[in-house]
Parts: sequence; structure tokens; C-alpha cells
Amino acid sequence: MDHSTRYHLLSSLGLFITISIFLVIFNYHNLEIIYLVLGIALGTFFLDLDHLIFWLVLKPNLDESRLAKAALEKKDFKSIIRLVKLTHQKHHNLIFHHYFFQVILVFFSFFILTSTVNIFASSFLLTLNLHLLVDEVISYQRDPKTLQHWLFARESKQLPIKFLRQYIIIFGILFIFLTLLLIQTKT
Repeated sequence: MDHSTRYHLLSSLGLFITISIFLVIFNYHNLEIIYLVLGIALGTFFLDLDHLIFWLVLKPNLDESRLAKAALEKKDFKSIIRLVKLTHQKHHNLIFHHYFFQVILVFFSFFILTSTVNIFASSFLLTLNLHLLVDEVISYQRDPKTLQHWLFARESKQLPIKFLRQYIIIFGILFIFLTLLLIQTKT
């Protein structure tokens, strides 16, 4: 298991444990915890569909795109997962891994968390936010220039590298706020 996958799984597990503690304390039904698990599990890997969009729609003529298409036709999902692990650092023009999507996601998450009691939808959206945040932290630690490149792809003006850390901190604080909002609305 590569480091990126490990970080995504560990952060999702931490989120699950945190929310579950409050659900158990306030006597929620086991069904709620099952919905929580499903929302977190789906949200953990949902944004990686971005790479399929990259291969099949945005850049279908690349060699790796042909490999992905062949693996999809054969329903060889293990090969697709391996291909994502090998090539995900090269993909800079993704739809979901973009600052504009992240801003919309935070606003949409806030709206959903304040207007519904559906634990599946809430945990799914919260985990999407977590996924982006983990990707940003990992990319920032490896190479801030790479983070700047994929986060602000398709933009003529990009956030200077010296402000990327603050960007991540702001979205980290927003994630904590959304997590507390989910806990508060479920208790």
C-alpha cells in the first residue's frame, strides 16, 4: 500500500472514530453507523474517479489512457488502481482536484450539513473534503510547486507558493468546522 492510500485510509478511519464516538454516546442506531461507514468509504475514493475522467475524456490519446481503457473493458479494476497509483502525480488538469471545485464543495457541504439529517450524505461530503485536504498536504510536503500546478490548473493567475500553506490551513479549519457541524447536528 503506497503512502497516499495509507494517509487517505488513516484519515478516514480517524474521521469515522471521531464521529462514531458521538453517535454511540448519544445512542444512535446501528443503522446510522452503517450509513456513516458507507458514506466515509465511498467518499474516501470517489474523487479518484477524476483520473478516469482524465484518461477517458480529457487525454484519451495518452498511452496510460489506452491502458486504462483496456483495463476498464476487461473489468480489471486492480490494474486501474495500480495505474492510478503509478500516474496520479502526473495528472495536473483534473476536475475535482481544483481550487474552484474545493470552494464549491465547502459551500455545498455547509448547505447539506445544515439542512439534512442524512448521515450518509453528510459523511460522504465531509470525506470528500478530507480527501482533497489530504491530497493537498501530501503534495505540499513533496513539492509545493506541484500542488500549485494541479490546484490552480487552467488558471492564468495562480496563488503564489508562499501562500499555499495558509490556503491548506484555511481549508483545514473549514474541515474541522464542518466536522463539528456534523457532530452537532447529529447529537
